[in-house]
This record gives sequence, C-alpha cells and structure tokens, in this order.
Amino acid sequence: MRLIVMMLTAALLAPPVLAESPVEPVKPRTPVERLDVGNRISENLPDVPAELVERLNRYQNTRGASFSGWLPDGSLVISTRFGETSQVHRVREPLGMREQITFYNEPLSAVTTTPGSNGFVFGKDVGGSEFWQLFWYDLDAREARLLTDGGRSQNAGPLFSKDSRQLAWASTARNGRDYDLWVRDLATGESRIVLQEGGMWRPTDFSPDGKRLLVMKYVSVNEAYPGEVDLASGKLRLFPVDGGRAGFSAFRYGPDGRSVYYVSDEEREFQTLRHHDPRGGAPTLVSGHIPWNVMDLDIAADGRHLAYATNEDGISKLHVLTLPGHEEVALPELPIGVIGNFGFSPDGKRLALTLNSATSPSDVYVVQLGDNALVRWTRSEVGGLDASRFRAPELVRFPTFDELDGQPRTIPAFYYRPEGDGPFPVVVSIHGGPESQAFPTFNPSTQFLLNELQVAVLVPNVRGSAGYGKTYLQLDNGLLRKDSVKDIGALLDWIATRPELDADRVGVMGGSYGGYMVLASMVDYPERIRAGIDVVGISDFGTFLKNTEDYRRDLRRAEYGDERVPEMKAFHDRIAPLNNAHRITSPLFVAQGYNDPRVPWTEAEQIVKAVRGNGGEVWYLMFKDEGHGFRKKGNSDYFGAAAMLFWQEHLLAD
Repeated sequence: MRLIVMMLTAALLAPPVLAESPVEPVKPRTPVERLDVGNRISENLPDVPAELVERLNRYQNTRGASFSGWLPDGSLVISTRFGETSQVHRVREPLGMREQITFYNEPLSAVTTTPGSNGFVFGKDVGGSEFWQLFWYDLDAREARLLTDGGRSQNAGPLFSKDSRQLAWASTARNGRDYDLWVRDLATGESRIVLQEGGMWRPTDFSPDGKRLLVMKYVSVNEAYPGEVDLASGKLRLFPVDGGRAGFSAFRYGPDGRSVYYVSDEEREFQTLRHHDPRGGAPTLVSGHIPWNVMDLDIAADGRHLAYATNEDGISKLHVLTLPGHEEVALPELPIGVIGNFGFSPDGKRLALTLNSATSPSDVYVVQLGDNALVRWTRSEVGGLDASRFRAPELVRFPTFDELDGQPRTIPAFYYRPEGDGPFPVVVSIHGGPESQAFPTFNPSTQFLLNELQVAVLVPNVRGSAGYGKTYLQLDNGLLRKDSVKDIGALLDWIATRPELDADRVGVMGGSYGGYMVLASMVDYPERIRAGIDVVGISDFGTFLKNTEDYRRDLRRAEYGDERVPEMKAFHDRIAPLNNAHRITSPLFVAQGYNDPRVPWTEAEQIVKAVRGNGGEVWYLMFKDEGHGFRKKGNSDYFGAAAMLFWQEHLLAD
C-alpha cells in the first residue's frame, strides 16, 4: 500500500541494529537545518555560488528531440523540451520549425500515433507519481480527451489496431496491483477488459483484421510468456516457450496475420529475432548470426519491410529486411551512437529513428529506403557550447574477482578522460535497473565534469547488467547481490593501476538501484571512496519491498529475492546499507522525489537519519513535485548545480 501523505519530519523507523565493524564512527557535527522552500526540501545544502551556476547554465540548456510517430500527412511527432518539461511537437519537413502541440506542466509519456487519424495518444501523471492516465489529442479540434479512469491507476502500453478503430492498453484500475488488458472502441467510446489473468500483462499487436491481440505476461527480464487473445470470446492461448522459461521483448504479427515475429533468448544467450509460421515448422532465427541482443523491431504497414536494431557492446546497429524473403536492404551510413524509437512512415518508404551519441543530444533522422539516403529532421541545441570539445568515451574492460573459462572475468566500462595528463579525480557513475545497461549517450553533466572540472568519469556495466547475455544478467540475482558491489571494488583496483587517475579522489554516484550500489560501495570501501551521491536509491531491500507500490512488488522480488523467505530476509538485513550505516564515513549527498512510487521517499530519509546518527556528513534534497528522478528542468538544474558543488567541496578540495 502506498504511504499516505504525512509530515516529512515524522519519525520513520526504530534505529537499525549495526553490524560489527572495525570502522570507527565519526563524531557528531553541526546541527541540521531543514529548509522547506516552495517545492523543495533541503538539509545542509550550502548556497550554490553564482559563478558555478553561470558556468553550468549552457550545459543545462542543451536539449534533445526524440521520435514519437508519423502523422497521416507525412509529418513527424516528436518529444522535446522548450520550457520546464518535454512536450509533443510536430515537424512538417527536414529541419523545419518545431510546432509545439501540448503545453502541460507535467512531462508526457507513451506518445503514440495512428496513421488512420489526425491525432495521438499520450500518458500524463501528476508530480512523478507514475499513475499515468491516457488521453487522446485531436489535432483537428486541438483538444485532449481523457480515455482512462483518471484515478490512482497506472495505464501503459497504448496500442492502436491497424484500422485505427481500437485502442488497447494495460491498466491497474481493477485492483491497483494486476495489469489487466483493456480495449476501447474509438468510435463508440466503449471500453472493456479483454484479459484479466493477474500479473503484469502488455498488449503487443493487433491482428490485421482487428479480431485478435498478441499479449505478453512479464515476470522478469528473464521470464515472460507470449500469448494471443480472441477479442470476441476473451479466450487466451499461450504459446509454447522453448526450454520452458525465457526472456521475451518485441512480439508482432507478420503481414500475413498468421505468422509472428518476436525477440527472445530461448535456449540462447542473447535476445534473438525469430520468425514463426505455424504452417512452416520450427521458428527461423532471423538474427541468429549476430551474437548480440535485438532491441526492438517494426514492420511497415505495406508488409514489404521489417526493421530491427541490435545493441552491440553499447553501440546500435540498424538492419532493414525485405519481407517475406528476409534479405538485407542496403542502408546509408548512420552516425555511431545509440538508436532509440524508430518506425516506418504510413507508406512504408521511410524509416524515422532517434539517434544519440556521447557527443550529441538525441535527434531525429529519416532513412529513405528508395534512394538509400539519410535525412536529418531535427538539430538540437547544445547551449551555445563548442560541440567539438565534447569528449567520447573509450570502452575498457577491467578484471574482477572471479573467473570465466579459467581466466579472470572482465567487466565493461565506458571511460571518459579529460584533456591533459592528470592525475584526474574520478567519478564512478553506476546505472540503475539493475537489469539495465549504461550506454555511451550524451550527458551534459558528464561533459561539465570533463571540460570544466577536469574530472574523469567511469561508467561500468557491472554483473547483472543487460546487453551481455542472460548468464551475465543473472550473476547478481538473489543471494549473489553483493557480487556486483565487488565489481566496484575491482574497478577501484583498476583505477589504482592508471597513472593518469587519482585513486585517492574517487567519488561514486547512481540512481535507483545505482543509488543502492553507491551506498553499498561506501559501506564496503569506506577508505577508498571519498564521497558519494545517492539519487532515489534503495537503502534497505526489506523496507523497500514493503513500501514500493503493490504493482511492482512481485516484479522486484523476482530480481532481489523474496523477503518472505527467512534465508532471504536474513540476507537482506545483513547487506542493507541502513544496517551498516556506521561504515559510511565519507560525505554523502542523498536526493529524492517525494512522489516516487518505485523507491519511496522513506528509503532516503532513513539512510540520512542513520548516517547522521553516527556523525556522518549528509546533504539532503527532496522535491515535492517529482517521483523516480527529476524530470522538470528547474528541479534538475538545481540538483545538478548542488551535485557539482558537492564534488567541488568533497572530491576536488585538498
């Protein structure tokens, strides 16, 4: 059950039992002053100097654009930010004006177009709560209409039928926990539940005649179950899974409406694109020759082409195939980077995509299949900075504590090095998830650290990260949780071998699960980590699993372990940073969103209280109008400035 609104100064938990440790607690410092100003609560944060704000300003005013869909007239719908939040814009021609369509205070999500109507669906929550409601925006009338219940339900995955007459989505409206599948007749406005099985379900595709719906039950990144629902009868037919258990992602009907294209890791290490025609025997491994994950796919409305993208060591590769022959189509050379959303135009002759790189924000490009040309449709701003000074990372691999095939296992990391000889202070940035992956994408804060503060940045993909095969993905599950923290210890060892890096000035930062990793690393390596920034991080898996939203609990148990099992509960208690807070002796900065449904704000307050109770120095910042991360520009800018000041005072100072 989500925590009710209460006084933020209320007592949270009884003092934790601390593990035995040789680390001596530091003495209590100055009293804490809690400031409540507007939407912001802070403790111990000094004023950010005007000079630092001015230096940061141009970096914080970079912006990107991402592809959201095609409209019937051939124009593009994109998401970009010109004010506080990302909103929907329309672009009618390459490098044309961005016409802003929506003007909400909250950022929008799940923007989905349909070729048959001049409009789009979008999701919107309040204050980062993630209780997204779906709206239909009519471009002709310039009006938005609420489609869902408008209450405390999460509505996600909007999907149009081929004829644009039906909309499917997943919703927790029935009980706040399970994701049922709904379908709405857009002509009559009638909405009904078509699948009510319990668990986390998503619609993935309508059949060409609109009578069937491909669906997926998601248990974890390693386990999902594909099926098909007959919309008239509501009958669910689950498809067999080779090996009994596998991870799945994309799942689409072929143009014939009989066969399916899907991505799974059935009896293979990597997520592979497959095609199965029930009349043709066993599935075909379409991308079986590529030893990397397929990220997504799209099929042209005319049925002549299929596009898919692979993730090859953090770099995206685009592929387009003819249908039904699966022959590779020659493509223009794309800039090296990471591909985001992509989709075919209504006539099937063009493919729009989002492309991001370490040295440029996201922008939208269009591949013209007929003449093998690449056309840039947006050119995003970089705050007036000299983009040639942006630095790209080197992909490195460092040895860790265990072995693979008789050799030390290596962990991949993106290494951003400032110009010059060093020795440079280092910030280790740890991604969340944990079933996620750090990519070499544009990050203005990283570029500020490199160019303005002369700080190196290392971004590891520790065990448990996606993108490197399902064996690697499962190396941190359950009772193996602390092995990923050992990978950070191995990275600290590697830093010490590099003459251009200063092993005595290393900071760690991360968000969500990455926030847990920050706290755990500061617990395990207190003498080797000089400071840490924890953003919306988990401080105790037991309290986290108790207080996270109901619809997420089983999903997180699949990764972190079931706290109802005594052995797992004891393990969670043993490794909790909260219960080892006396070992966090370096300065800590904790930042949180009050409306976070994933990692509740209590996770932040309890670790702040515990570390301070042992005399530790903690900066604390919470935004009342944010959730799992900071999506409003003013809030993000303030946190970014405070973070840079924290590094200046605790990482760069002698």
